[in-house]
Amino acid sequence: MTTTNFNFRVDSEVKKQSEALFGQLGVNLTTALNVFLRQAIRVGGFPFDVRLEQPNAETVEAIKESEKLLQDPSAKRYADVEDAIRDLNK
Repeated sequence: MTTTNFNFRVDSEVKKQSEALFGQLGVNLTTALNVFLRQAIRVGGFPFDVRLEQPNAETVEAIKESEKLLQDPSAKRYADVEDAIRDLNK
């Protein structure tokens, strides 16, 4: 296997924490980065989800509705889930 040097910049605290983490796993940072790169090649992209965690429109509306209900003193309240289910089954 032929190797080559690969230099990149990383925050010094991130490097320190990463070295400590991978050291606990029994590998050095170079080995960890090689694992990451090989896995990325194998799956054809990032080997984990990379996305913005944003709720869909339906969830946003549900959150808004629940916030309104929390502010409404006349909204029906339940002691627990069983209490709510009993009310729904009436």
